Amino acid sequence: MATELAPTNLQGLDIRSTPREEMKLYPLDTFAYEFPAKAIKVNFEIPEFTCICPFSDFPDFATIRLEYVPNKRCIELKSLKLYINSFRDVKVFHEHVINMVLEDFVNACDPLSVEIEGDFNVRGNIKTTVRASYRKQ
Repeated sequence: MATELAPTNLQGLDIRSTPREEMKLYPLDTFAYEFPAKAIKVNFEIPEFTCICPFSDFPDFATIRLEYVPNKRCIELKSLKLYINSFRDVKVFHEHVINMVLEDFVNACDPLSVEIEGDFNVRGNIKTTVRASYRKQ
């Protein structure tokens, strides 16, 4: 006998994430990594990330930590800043935003590996941390 999942949205709220095509995210720019035979780790800490909660329409705040090993291209920092800041008016769940950043980052620079963490501020007595990673095959 199959068990059915409980219905979602028992609160009856109008829950809608911003559709991806309406997000207007700033493009990630790259530059050539001149030492592709030398594996280095690059770390970014982005302490002022904000997006909007699709349930409450309140802002969510997080520190995003990203570590990557470049392959042939590196991410240009100004574009990363503008890309991250473009989430400010986007309704998106914590789990989804971290996966989106990971996908966009990998598509932009084709790194050897990436680890990303979204350390979201406490809200309603709950602390959320979301982690995702990628390794080039």
